[in-house]
Amino acid sequence: MSSPAKLARYGVRIANEATDSLGEAAETLQLLGYAVVNSGLDANQLDRLRNGFDGLRLAAHERHGAERLRKLGEADLVRCPLGEDTSFLSLATNHRILALCEQLIGPGFVLNQQNGIVNPAGVTSYSQSAFHRDLPYQHFTSSRPLAINALFCLDPFTVENGATLVIPASHKQEAFPSEAVIAAHSRQIEAPAGSFLVLDAMTYHCGGLNRSPRDRRAVNHLYTIAMMRQQIDLVAHLGEGFSEDPAVRQLLGFNHPLPRSVAEFIAQRERRQSS
Repeated sequence: MSSPAKLARYGVRIANEATDSLGEAAETLQLLGYAVVNSGLDANQLDRLRNGFDGLRLAAHERHGAERLRKLGEADLVRCPLGEDTSFLSLATNHRILALCEQLIGPGFVLNQQNGIVNPAGVTSYSQSAFHRDLPYQHFTSSRPLAINALFCLDPFTVENGATLVIPASHKQEAFPSEAVIAAHSRQIEAPAGSFLVLDAMTYHCGGLNRSPRDRRAVNHLYTIAMMRQQIDLVAHLGEGFSEDPAVRQLLGFNHPLPRSVAEFIAQRERRQSS
């Protein structure tokens, strides 16, 4: 990242200094609640993820029933793709996103959820089209993020295909903003395929309406402090032998299983003390 010329200033004793693109993204996210981050993936890796996504979506419809999923509002979602295709584990462990989470949340965060999301073409509403926080029903502010949302763009996010709308800085306010303020200040964030749209999970956002002829695909990740309950019990879903990599096991929650008894709780504490 090239260093811009110093802006004229007066009366400033404390100032932030972003020394690289991730530092700039972290500062932007803290200030506005969102940032766009390049994943570093090449065209072949992106194609592999797209093909895997389409296969997993079709398999989910066959396994659970397309009509059943439609009635539940799940037809445009692919739950926990990393459990079926290791390419999506590589996506969840993207080093740039993990470094950003480390900077913003601190060490010991976990992957709360990974879900494929389809913004369908030619519909007037879908599962993500209403404004929401990715920690829904919560009305509070915090001095640093408790959770980070990283939405990976399998396809380009454009105004035509319903790129995500955000309400800048809404993570700093407990209440949902007034409609007049939203109309004046919400922004639709365009982003290239292969990038992440990263949000403080308390930033209000929604998917736009897709007016293009093709569905828009993305993969959402929510990284949280370890005390937050995962959307799906990944330890139980993936199985104890899923990975031997200590960093992957930490990220997926294997180091923080929910004790089923006082005896298990005490045994966990003993293991942590001895490690």
